[in-house]
Amino acid sequence: MPKEQIILGIDPGTTIMGYGILKVNGNKTEMLAMGVLDLKKYTDHYLKLQRIFARTLSLIDEFHPDHLAIEAPFFGKNVQSMLKLGRAQGVAMSAALYRDIPITEYAPLKIKMAITGSGNASKEQVADMLRRFLSIPQDQMLPLDATDGLAAAYCHFLQLGRPTSEKAYSGWKDFIAKNESKVKTPRTKKPEKE
Repeated sequence: MPKEQIILGIDPGTTIMGYGILKVNGNKTEMLAMGVLDLKKYTDHYLKLQRIFARTLSLIDEFHPDHLAIEAPFFGKNVQSMLKLGRAQGVAMSAALYRDIPITEYAPLKIKMAITGSGNASKEQVADMLRRFLSIPQDQMLPLDATDGLAAAYCHFLQLGRPTSEKAYSGWKDFIAKNESKVKTPRTKKPEKE
């Protein structure tokens, strides 16, 4: 494992995307940045996806992360919301794959457990633990979407060097290979008999 690494953490969303960037040097961590991409002013879903891709790519180009840790969508009752959230996650992942950044998905429960020790922790509890771990002054704390992105990055830091059962991708070919069974190839029409 390289001594110094940068981890980009993303909490995907179609209303607000949160992100956090950690610098890891051995067992020491430092927050380089955290913030949100506010998408509320856009009504066109595809424009939101374009903005997510562009912002993720700009973060990658600015901070040159070694890893992308992304919160996996949780299963909800609203299928349309799940679809939109999955698309948001997908375009953020596409930006990382475009720059050959390895990706690891973490379930929200896993992130909460890693940071607080409880899968039932609130977003506020996760944010407070991050503030303490990373010595972030209270006045520099941002909305919970930003700390959720930072939490994904911190969870990944805690997993570095440890085997994980979470999904990880090292590039497009790896992503396709690991998801080949889920991809349906289009059927070609058989020629009609004359």
